[in-house]
Amino acid sequence: MIKVALDWTPNTNHTGFFVADELGYFKEEGISVELVSPAEDNYQTTPAKKLEQGDVDLALAPLESVISYRTKSNPFQVKAIATLLQNDISAIVTLEKSGIQRPNGLDGKIYASYKARYEDEIVKQMIQNDGGKGALKIDYPEKLGIWDTLLEDKADATWVFMNWEGLAAQKADIKLNAMYLSEFNVPYGYSPVIMASEDHIHKKEEELKSFLKAAKKGFLYASSNPKESVELMQKYIPKPDQEAIDLQISQQYTNQFYGDATNWGQMESSRVNNFINWLNENQLETEITSAEELIDNSLLPQ
Repeated sequence: MIKVALDWTPNTNHTGFFVADELGYFKEEGISVELVSPAEDNYQTTPAKKLEQGDVDLALAPLESVISYRTKSNPFQVKAIATLLQNDISAIVTLEKSGIQRPNGLDGKIYASYKARYEDEIVKQMIQNDGGKGALKIDYPEKLGIWDTLLEDKADATWVFMNWEGLAAQKADIKLNAMYLSEFNVPYGYSPVIMASEDHIHKKEEELKSFLKAAKKGFLYASSNPKESVELMQKYIPKPDQEAIDLQISQQYTNQFYGDATNWGQMESSRVNNFINWLNENQLETEITSAEELIDNSLLPQ
């Protein structure tokens, strides 16, 4: 049994896992898989923490979590063994009615934060790169309520996936201003990635290879068969999300970012190094110096 801690309740970033399970791809590889939603403990324990505690075998998290666990006072040696998305499809968003269209307009405003590693500093740097001071007021709501703080005017901005909250806003006719990190000279790594401990990578290499082979097959199936994939996955998605989001539109939007048969899961060292260099230049990280410390593409099917 391979237990995988999801980074959020089931959504279209995860479709390939559920498809692989439903269509028997994991079984074909001789493995069984349990997908663990963070809603099971109301987001009390992060996926990366569950991995460190030995509660799961793999965890989904942004690449920053790999950095965080490798550099804490008592390091946990982990690496990213695959990425689910080839491009960053997240953005800092504000409500259109706020009139805040660029990061420099966030000076003195309230940002609803997930308290993720580097998150607050990344947003402050975006503001500075856009000519602002980076004088942001940070609030840390309950994770499940962060989106609502924006809708209820309790916060001015937050960080979302455009294929999920972005489309939920679109369906509700809520107009957003989206600010992408790359547009304001902030290079970013990958999110979400599949994290594994180095110990597990060495001891369970063949099992992990089988998992990634089946997962790749599931994600490629989703890319080619969005309607059927949504039907397979829909029962796992919480009812409120099913009502808030057009799952077909979300699936079609997301499919273009999974990658294809030649590059699914692959992480580019150059891109990761750009992110590391940016962190170093802004004195946000000094211990990590190269992508090879964070990523391992060797388990991916060729």
